[in-house]
Amino acid sequence: MGDAFGEGYPGDGETPVHVVRLNSFRIDATTVTNRMFARFIKDSRYKTDAEQYGSSAVFHLLSTASSGETLGAAAGAPWWLDVKGANWARPTGPSSDWKAVPDHPVVHVSYHDALAYCLWANRRLPTEAEWEYAARGGLEGMRYAWGNELTPGGKHRCNIWQGTFPAANTADDGHLGTAPVKTFRPNDYGLYEVAGNVWEWCADWFSPMYYRNSAFCNPQGPTTGFARVMRGGSYLCHNSYCNRYRVAARTSNTPESSSGNCGFRTVAL
Repeated sequence: MGDAFGEGYPGDGETPVHVVRLNSFRIDATTVTNRMFARFIKDSRYKTDAEQYGSSAVFHLLSTASSGETLGAAAGAPWWLDVKGANWARPTGPSSDWKAVPDHPVVHVSYHDALAYCLWANRRLPTEAEWEYAARGGLEGMRYAWGNELTPGGKHRCNIWQGTFPAANTADDGHLGTAPVKTFRPNDYGLYEVAGNVWEWCADWFSPMYYRNSAFCNPQGPTTGFARVMRGGSYLCHNSYCNRYRVAARTSNTPESSSGNCGFRTVAL
């Protein structure tokens, strides 16, 4: 595990590179889609954190909200708009509908929401170590899930930002926002979109110091914390701003947080 190239952000704690041993596990080939999440909502009548709070974060170029539905911009990140009525079923604003993008990753799901889905589906979230092992697809020490070159042969292998962030996305990879699952080639373990598209919640609490004393067998992360680990990057990642589509990259957010670029995949119990 970890960044073998020295490219990580110091505060993310991607080093030291270290060896872990994992028990075998079965992980989803894709992130949970809108169609899959809708079945959970219909069956359980669960209300997501975003639905309870009444708003969620939508990227400014994707927002379909009216001025009256836009409650403000995030401090220090004005490209994120707090949109009234945005949630998993209304991903870009109250006038949008998940049914228009049924095979896209579900977004606006918090860590709490992901756990609720797992409980319903008799699944669980991957640990951070499981996620990285699966995302690497057997390619040890590589920068990306497919090798060390971002666009081998000039072909895009993930849905990230092209252009000048956050004002102009040329969408050379074909997507401004989320892409349907299975859009890009899977890694050698059969996992799709482990780089870009949407961030993925992991089970672990986050600490930038954890790799210094990580358990060797089946590490579970710190016992306590303020935020949970997220992996994989999203459609907003760009080398100039968020170079976290590398397979070793890690970040975090508080468990109740939701946004238009974060989803999850699950693991069998």
